[in-house]
Amino acid sequence: MHIVAVLALPQVVPFDLATPIEVFGRTRLPGGEPAYEVRICGPTAEIDADAFTLRPRWGLEALTAADTVIVPGRSEVDEVPDEVIDAVRAAAARGARLASICTGAFVLAATGLLDGLRATTHWAAAPQLAARYPRVEVDPDVLYVDNGQLLTSAGAAAGLDLCLHLIRRDHGSEVAAQASRLSVMPLEREGGQAQFIAADLSPVPRGSMLEPLLAWLEENCEKDLTLDDVAAHAGLSTRTLNRRFREQIGTTPLQWLLRARIRRAQYLLEATDHPVDRIADQVGFGSPASFRDRFKRVVGTSPRAYRGSFQRA
Repeated sequence: MHIVAVLALPQVVPFDLATPIEVFGRTRLPGGEPAYEVRICGPTAEIDADAFTLRPRWGLEALTAADTVIVPGRSEVDEVPDEVIDAVRAAAARGARLASICTGAFVLAATGLLDGLRATTHWAAAPQLAARYPRVEVDPDVLYVDNGQLLTSAGAAAGLDLCLHLIRRDHGSEVAAQASRLSVMPLEREGGQAQFIAADLSPVPRGSMLEPLLAWLEENCEKDLTLDDVAAHAGLSTRTLNRRFREQIGTTPLQWLLRARIRRAQYLLEATDHPVDRIADQVGFGSPASFRDRFKRVVGTSPRAYRGSFQRA
């Protein structure tokens, strides 16, 4: 039987820990027999999980017998103990499949196994992962990344996406579909993490010399503004304006304006019943088609699907 070892480290996130236990533990093959044996293992006899204390039945030696090792997220992404790094590396060398949920990616990154590979984690932790492990190509916009032997997923519910993906890899769509029904979860979700990033996460950098200009752009993003219009309002040449945006914001004025329009559109989709075509006009897009294309590229899903997930009651 396929053995799944779930690695519980101090400050393990209970939701991330429970997800693989429940999903893999309930999966059945067409004949009704269990598809997986799930083992919870840890480096010590007792694990502090913040809300409770966990007593794993297995130690790190369970990783050497596992076909798949799942590393749940932790509330604190502290340094990873050497014995844990050695055990995870040994499991990989033996051929085990390694997968992380949420900030569990920090554990895989600490082993060096993610160097040169694309990976993801919870969007809020992505900048820290990229800064701490610059050899890892961090993609904060996706729900999970499959590199074959190594997989990483975003936070919380994305762990469900990852587990269902692994079941489909192992046993096909029929078994995975049944597992998704038991989890009350679609087998595939549209879009990526970008749709779940809060639209009001301080898009105007505080203390920046450009702060007044950016606030003005936010207030007037629906207008048909050109680069010359923006430069004139700032009292700068277009060349100086572009240079300051690159230095302080890391993008161009018009690209920033487009993102501001998408943020406004997200709010309108959540808070109003306005038709999508009307919202496209309200936020300054020349056509509904161009709005839908830009929204999809930035948010990772369509305006209609976004509204279906986030519209307020």
